[in-house]
Amino acid sequence: MSWRKDQGRAERGYHHGNLKEALLQAALDLISKKGPAGFTFADAARMAGVSPAAPYRHFRDRDELIASIAQRGFEQFESLLTQAWDDGRPDTVTAFERVGKAYLAFAREEPAFYSAMFESGLPPDANPTLMAASERAFAIIRAAAERLAALAPPGMPRPPAMMMALHIWSMSHGVASLFGRGDAARRKLPMSPEDLLEAEVLIYLRGLGFRTDQRPGTAAADDKPAGEKAGPWGKPK
Repeated sequence: MSWRKDQGRAERGYHHGNLKEALLQAALDLISKKGPAGFTFADAARMAGVSPAAPYRHFRDRDELIASIAQRGFEQFESLLTQAWDDGRPDTVTAFERVGKAYLAFAREEPAFYSAMFESGLPPDANPTLMAASERAFAIIRAAAERLAALAPPGMPRPPAMMMALHIWSMSHGVASLFGRGDAARRKLPMSPEDLLEAEVLIYLRGLGFRTDQRPGTAAADDKPAGEKAGPWGKPK
C-alpha cells in the first residue's frame, strides 16, 4: 500500500494506493484485537493511516465495512467447505467428516473473519451480497446433510435434510465457538474439538435411528446400494 506522503493528514486518504483494501485489513486487525464491536469507523481510518473522512469514499459506515469483511469471510469459508466436501467423494461419511474438520479449521485459523461473520450482530438479510455469500456456504452443509439423509436405513423415515443441516451446523458452530477458535475465546477441552464434534454427530445420528455399530461386510452393510459399504455410522465406507 502507498500514499503521497507530501500531503497533509486530511489529504492522505485520497491518494492512498488501495484505500479500500487498507481499510478492510485495518478493520480485520481491529476485530482480531477488540472484537467486531470494539472499534469505531474512525479507529479503522486511523489504523489505515488515512483521514476520518476518507473511508466514506468506499463504505457508508462501520457496519458496511464489517459486512464487507463478513462477506469475504463467507466466500473463503465456502471455498474451504467445497474443497472438503468434494461432492461427497470417496463416500458420503468420509466427505462429511472432512466438512466438519474444515469448519473447525476455519474458526481456528481465521478467528477475525469468523467473528465478523457470526458475532457482529449484523443481520445478513440487510445486505443482499452478504446474505448470498452466507447462503452459498450453508448450501455445502445442506448438500452433505441431503446425502446423509438419503442413507437412512430401510424402513426408517427419511429425516428432513434441512433439519439435519441446521442441527449439524448448530453443533459445528457450538464446538467451533467454544473450543475450536484461535483466539482468547477458546476454552480448554480434554479432547480435540474434532473428536468432540464427531462424537456429537454420532450421538445425533443414533438418535435419528441411523445404525452406528455396523462394519463393512456385515449383513446390514450388504443391504446398502451398490458401491456403498457401511462405515462406523452404518453408512457408506
